[in-house]
Amino acid sequence: MGSTPLVETTRGGSRESLHHGAVAVVDAAGRLRYRAGDPDLRLFLRSSAKPLQAIPVIESGAADTLGLTDRELAVVCGSHAAEPMHVAAVRSILSKAGLDDGFLQCGAHPPFDAEQAALLAHAGQAPGPVHNNCSGKHAGMLAVCRVRGWPLDTYRSPEHPLQQEIAGIIAVSCDAPEGAIGRGTDGCGVPTFHVTVAGLALAFARLAGSVVTPGAVAPGRHGFGANGSSWKHAEAAKRLVGAMVAHPTMVSGTGRLNSVLMETLGDRLFAKTGAEAVFGIGLTAQGWGIGVKIEDGNNRGMGAAVLETLRQLELVSPSELEVLASHHRPTIRNHEGRTVGEMRAVFTLEKVS
Repeated sequence: MGSTPLVETTRGGSRESLHHGAVAVVDAAGRLRYRAGDPDLRLFLRSSAKPLQAIPVIESGAADTLGLTDRELAVVCGSHAAEPMHVAAVRSILSKAGLDDGFLQCGAHPPFDAEQAALLAHAGQAPGPVHNNCSGKHAGMLAVCRVRGWPLDTYRSPEHPLQQEIAGIIAVSCDAPEGAIGRGTDGCGVPTFHVTVAGLALAFARLAGSVVTPGAVAPGRHGFGANGSSWKHAEAAKRLVGAMVAHPTMVSGTGRLNSVLMETLGDRLFAKTGAEAVFGIGLTAQGWGIGVKIEDGNNRGMGAAVLETLRQLELVSPSELEVLASHHRPTIRNHEGRTVGEMRAVFTLEKVS
């Protein structure tokens, strides 16, 4: 069925641009419940995979052996803005593993946080790998390698045992044969995985199933119940999801959609964005997952798409939408700062089952 119009931008009351994509809502049994567009639209998971890529940090024993805090686990799952709290957490993880910034192989880019980027520039300092939004993930990967005695210098390689382990986690979480998942190289140099929007939603349903109230959702054809107990990564996921919910600003940054969504809606959900307009949400009361992909890769309409999905599912109240209005209906301003247009969602979810 292809992609469908998700978000339009208007100027002077007339449409100027239109972003197509797909939304899939999947329950804990792997059933597609709602959709907009094609749930089989393919995407690279990019950073939406980080909660899954962090599972070995728990299962290897690295988190307990090194004494990682929930704040540190949240930044391992996050795409941080390089605010001081983020940089400190990454360096703390590395220090606990007996490492430093020099072991990070994620590359460098200016901090997402404008204030921190300006401070670095004013000081005449170039950003380093620790400022990369993926440095938390990489610090977690290095911690696993340190504890397991695996090579540190090749930890990004698809042939490395850590990346092989992660590939298996992705496959079982998205319910796809491991050999059938396409792979590419993420911006930070580690493998990224090519799945469907429904596969993304299922992975987040499984993550959510690790913390959902037992009995809230009936067991389904995939053989795991509401608490995700027979998904072998459920215990690790429960700890990681708990860290994300408890420390949302560590997952993204001050004022950013990913963090603001969790701050406003509390422990009802957790969320993780990915580059090229990918977004995954886990609904902790239902054990459901939501996958969103804007096909042209432009992230500017993501807030409108995500919040409209939650509104149509009746998971966000009118008062909460008011708090989140700048993300739900972003305004377009000219160079004088005057409002000249807006972005708004234009899709209606179709109930499937």
